[in-house]
Amino acid sequence: MNNIIFLEESFNATELTLTIALYIVGGLIGVLSVFALVVSIYLSLKYFKYNRIQNSCGMTGEEVCRRILDENDLEHIRVSPTGSILFGNSYSHYFKKVRLRRFTYKKESVTSLAMAGQKASLAILDKENDIDMKKRVRLTPVVIFGPYAFIPLLIVGLIIDILFFSGGGLVTILSGVLGLLFFILSYVCSFMELKTEKKAQAKALEIFEKNNLANEEEREMMKSLFKLYNIEYINNMIIAMLEFIYYILQIALSLAASKSSSKS
Repeated sequence: MNNIIFLEESFNATELTLTIALYIVGGLIGVLSVFALVVSIYLSLKYFKYNRIQNSCGMTGEEVCRRILDENDLEHIRVSPTGSILFGNSYSHYFKKVRLRRFTYKKESVTSLAMAGQKASLAILDKENDIDMKKRVRLTPVVIFGPYAFIPLLIVGLIIDILFFSGGGLVTILSGVLGLLFFILSYVCSFMELKTEKKAQAKALEIFEKNNLANEEEREMMKSLFKLYNIEYINNMIIAMLEFIYYILQIALSLAASKSSSKS
């Protein structure tokens, strides 16, 4: 009898702990989401503000990107406009292409210089076989698909358990652990991606100064844009991790509650 009471108290304590943790994580997600919104709005305002300021070199995003690439023996890298939300301003190792948003592609602005220079600098890092860039290229599929692997793997494990192991749960647990490992790996890879982005930002600023493509005031504007992008990136990564933890806590709480009810 005493053992039953002890088990019930243990399950209740577990549920209470998980519930408190759930509220704490949920609160953090709420606070950081508000912060992310503020940063995103501020970034958008600066992006469009600097996109209305004529740059001193009189070159469009396309022209400055093409010039930087050509001067670094990267004539084979294409520069194309994109209206895609998925890609935005980006560099693709696989397609050998720099994509620039239409806002900056044909615009002679400070924003167009910043975006074109930074993405062209990623191509330069790729050409130079920068160690962080090489790792980023190899692990790109993990970064893209890793965060979405947990649920499909869990479902596959559950189906296998039901069909072949009479719902034992072992395969489901193993699949969940595998999905968790994919998520953690993609999270680690995201920091590597940020590292290469920052390297490219620094390289772009050096190129602009060395080739007199941007004056000191314009470079300071670009630095503020890059800083906001980095803050937004880090904040979104933290939110993604917290959301994942929140989801895991929900599953754990459901399991604890079901065990508690079965014991009673």
